[in-house]
Amino acid sequence: MNATETLWQAARPGQRRALPILAFPAARHLGIPADALCREAELQAQVIACAAALPTAAAVCPMDLTLEAEAFGAQVRFATNDAPAVAHPLVLDEADVRALSVPDLRAARIPQSLAAVRLAKARLGAKPLLAGAIGPFSLAGRLMDVSEILYACIDEPETVQLLAGKAADFLETYLCALRSAGADGVVLAEPLAGVLSPAMSAVFSDPYVKRLIERVQTADFPVVYHNCGRLSPAVFPQLADLRAAAYHFGNAIDMADALAALPRDVLVMGNLDPAGALTNGSAQDVRRATRALLETCAGAENFVPSTGCDVPYAAPWENILAFYEAVEEGNDA
Repeated sequence: MNATETLWQAARPGQRRALPILAFPAARHLGIPADALCREAELQAQVIACAAALPTAAAVCPMDLTLEAEAFGAQVRFATNDAPAVAHPLVLDEADVRALSVPDLRAARIPQSLAAVRLAKARLGAKPLLAGAIGPFSLAGRLMDVSEILYACIDEPETVQLLAGKAADFLETYLCALRSAGADGVVLAEPLAGVLSPAMSAVFSDPYVKRLIERVQTADFPVVYHNCGRLSPAVFPQLADLRAAAYHFGNAIDMADALAALPRDVLVMGNLDPAGALTNGSAQDVRRATRALLETCAGAENFVPSTGCDVPYAAPWENILAFYEAVEEGNDA
């Protein structure tokens, strides 16, 4: 059974399987600091295997959204108990963007990421492995700075498009390399597009995402498009045109809206609050929130219960287990 088939099986009412993005709390559970996790392939493989040992629909690689920016040359700030962050903008204006070179797969920590996929895949058996990568506009935002790129979308749109194009060029090479390394699919995280209007997303994000999906996705290598923005129902048909195999949404939206608007032949995933419920709530809070989510999506045959985004490092492990247990209890109800 390939990854696409396995994910569809996880969406069957009465047989649903949870698919949280939990590499960082798994690292904490194993006593691995977040900064070490992001630097070492072997530790990433251990964390992926730890999470995969739970009743999850698929294993998911750590979502390090600085990895690709660092490959371009950005400086990254690491922390022992949190995900890394880009320290300073790498490009400031059109001249910087034009001078920016598209890196190859030897840059920065890209080799470690590919090695982690190879190591993890060898340990997972039949369970699918979903790699993680940042989306093109979100990568451009990390290279230019989030606030600056939003201004530039209005003042210097051609510069933003040039930068997003270079980001997409690198990502195409990287996603193909992840597939060759053994990944069975990829979660493509485009969270910064969530702050754009539908019209702006159609210019600065969607064309580059669609190009990646067209060139990388196959019947047995699904692209899971992730957007955790506060999306209006009007944007979902636009996202459907990206033709991703699956769509993963954050807790800022009503999943009923997404399920009503998106085609029934694509998977829809989300959207338990990773901070409010899983990190800052109790296990009972997690069970209560999970039951509410399952009730909202009860009639959908293309829904996979997941977290709204990657779960923070600080999330208690008992809350992670409570999420899985609540999904299983929902199947028995």
